[in-house]
Order: sequence, then structure tokens, then C-alpha cells
Amino acid sequence: MSVNLTILAPGLLGGSVARAARAHGVAVRITLWARRPEARLKLREQPWCDAVAETPEAAVRDANLVVIAAPVDCILPLARQIAPHLAAGAVVTDVGSVKGEIARLGQVATGERAHFVGSHPMAGSEKTGWEHGSADLFKHRTCFVTPLESTDTAAVATVVRFWKDLGGEPVTLSPDEHDEIVAHISHLPQVLASSLCAFLAQKNPAWRNHAGGGLRDTTRIAASDPALWRTILEQNRDEVLRALRAYQDELHHLTAAISNRDWVDVRARLERGKVYRDQFRPLA
Repeated sequence: MSVNLTILAPGLLGGSVARAARAHGVAVRITLWARRPEARLKLREQPWCDAVAETPEAAVRDANLVVIAAPVDCILPLARQIAPHLAAGAVVTDVGSVKGEIARLGQVATGERAHFVGSHPMAGSEKTGWEHGSADLFKHRTCFVTPLESTDTAAVATVVRFWKDLGGEPVTLSPDEHDEIVAHISHLPQVLASSLCAFLAQKNPAWRNHAGGGLRDTTRIAASDPALWRTILEQNRDEVLRALRAYQDELHHLTAAISNRDWVDVRARLERGKVYRDQFRPLA
């Protein structure tokens, strides 16, 4: 698969898409657009970038595949902005971690001229910015592809093939199924890590100097960008609330077991957690 690829607003994920596309020979030409002029200047110096456009409209003019790598609240505005300038039959996808509204309104934005197919690679880091990107970021990582029932099947196949060629493992499902899944396996862990650190911040600040690997591993993602996650939680509010309520029930039962000295139940819950964790598939 060789495409004329445009990436809009490259951060960690967008920069990694560009690097991976170049490393795997997926794109014959890679064009980028970044919002800040100073970022565009630096991007022009990168070997995995063929051109940097001054506007989103200019960036997509000759592309047959466009990846919108902006934060979730900026994806639809960019899709609407570029829509009149897309080549006929172009495919537009994104990397946003919430898909329901983006998938439905993205398809409306591109209309009949082009095709919008939502995506979400389950890859990333607590770090931000294209400078931290990696050509191997998507290797063996799930890449959700979230078409609607009415989405063009050839466009879906293009996006599936694209993520596979970047080293990912595409999984196709509906936008609403996606949002329920990631609320539990991505958004809930972020909330737990951040809220744990926020709770500990109210204790003696010196305690953190004694932290071992357990606290560090458990809270690594608490170092993620709060503004980015505030937007994600806003976009997936209902599913996150459902996940939080279910988790509160689990925590309530564990609290009751400890309070009642029901160590059999405590151990059973700890063992159930260990079995689940032990069955994680390796990332490499």
C-alpha cells in the first residue's frame, strides 16, 4: 500500500504515524501541517517529512489519505475545514480516543466527496509532542477502526490496511462499542492514576520520596496532559461515569470485606485481579 499521506496537527501519535509510514514504505509522499509556525519550521527539518503546508487546506489538496491527529475537540472542526478541499474519493481518518460523535459527524462533514473512517490506535505515552514519536509505536498494538454501517467498505479497507502496514493490529467495531471498551480499559485507569496522585498530594509531600516501583508503575500515566484528558473525559462522559460507578461497587465490596475481616473474600478478589493481569498479552 502506497499513499499520498497528509497528517494534520501531529503530536506524539501524528509524529509516530509519519515516522512509521516512512520506515515501512507506506507513503510515497508525506505532508504535514502544524498549528504553530515554529513547529512547522522544525518539522521541515525532519527526514520523515516531505513537505509542510502553511494551512490545512493546502496540506490535503493532493492527498488520498488524511490523518487528523489533533486533540478530540479539534478533530471535527478540522474535518469541516478541509472538506471542500479534499480530492474526490480521499479517505480521512483520525486518532481520537473517543469515537461516537467524531465518527458520525465526521462522515457528515466529508459528505459524498470523500470518506471519513474513525480510528484509534491504542498506543501512546504520558509524553506529548511529535518530538517523542517513534516508528515502532504501533507495533503489535490494537488499532480500532470504527466505521458506521453506511461507511464505504473500500474506505474502511484502506484504513484497516494502513494501520496493519504501520505494524498495528486493526480491530473493526462500531463507534459506540469502542467508547464503552476504552472507558473501561483506558479512561478509567487514567482517572484512577490521576485521582490517586491527587489524593496523595494532600498528604505529607515527603512521602513521595519513599515511593517504590509499585506506586511509580501504578501512577505513570498520571503524568499525562491534564488538558488533553479533561477533553477526553468530557467527550466520553456517559461511558466513563458507568465505568466509575461499576468500579465504585467493586471497591465498596473490597472495603466491606476488609472491614469485616473476611480474608477469604479479600484473597479471592486479589487472586481474580492477579489472574486477569497475568493473562495480558505481551506487547512484543
